[in-house]
Formats: sequence, structure tokens, C-alpha cells
Amino acid sequence: MIDKAELLEVLCDQVTADLESLERRQRDTQEGATHEESRAEHAKDTRATEQGYLARGLAERVTDLRRTLTALTRLELRDFEPGDSIAVSALVLIASQDDAVDVTTRETWFLVPGAGGLELEDSSERIRTLTPASPLGRTLLGLGKGDEGTVHTPRGQRTLKILEIR
Repeated sequence: MIDKAELLEVLCDQVTADLESLERRQRDTQEGATHEESRAEHAKDTRATEQGYLARGLAERVTDLRRTLTALTRLELRDFEPGDSIAVSALVLIASQDDAVDVTTRETWFLVPGAGGLELEDSSERIRTLTPASPLGRTLLGLGKGDEGTVHTPRGQRTLKILEIR
């Protein structure tokens, strides 16, 4: 049986490591933007301006990642009972039919408030994260075991069947 608390801890560790790396990169970029060697040598020299834009973008990404980490650490994990609908903190096992390649796959998704698109390894299976804001997350919200849904992807339409909600 998958332990959602352990999965959440692994996810928080991944986000923390990403945040620390991004903070270092942002500091280095900021220092580069203000370093004396970055000063414009002539009117068309835009190195410092470009470094400043990059540092500002990285600072915004750091802020977003901090918000994500806060949301994850405050997430209350819920035990889903038979008959419950999919909501944040659900582990959802789906069978999906990809009409573009005519293949049916089984996937397990962990619906979390942020950090969608990451892969988490459990001893028994691969689990991917998704957020309620993603197209798949929006499709899954509110569905129950046995329900079907359809999500549009860049490759075409995917038909989903909910096999289990934990």
C-alpha cells in the first residue's frame, strides 16, 4: 500500500532541492548583473540589462516555488472512502485510452496543489503529480471510481476511466 505521507515528504524534498538550486542561481545572476564588468561599455551594450531581466525572472520563479513548498507542507492528506470523489491529496489510478496511438495505459496520479509534472518513485509503482489547474487535473476533479472522463491533449483526445481513488 502506498503511503501518501511518505510520497508527500519525497515531493517536498524534491521541491526544496529545486528551490535551493534556483536560489543559488538567482543570487549568482543578480551578482553578475551588478558586477562592474557588466557595466555597459557603449550605448548598445545591453549585457547588464539582460542580466537584470534574467535575475528578475529567476527571483519570480523562486517566489513561486516558495509558495508551492508552503502549500505542500500545509496539505492535509485525506483518506478517501468508497464513493468519494476525487479532490486534492487523492492518489488516483486511471486507465487511459490515447486515441492518437490507440493504446490503453494504467497510470497513478497524485493530485497536489503545486509541483505538477514530477515523477515520484514508490517501491511498487511510478506516480506522477498533477495540479487541479492542469487539464487532466480539472478533468479528474469530482469524478468517482468507475467514472469516465475525456481530456484534450496536444496529441488528441484521451479517454479516462477511474479505477481507484486512495
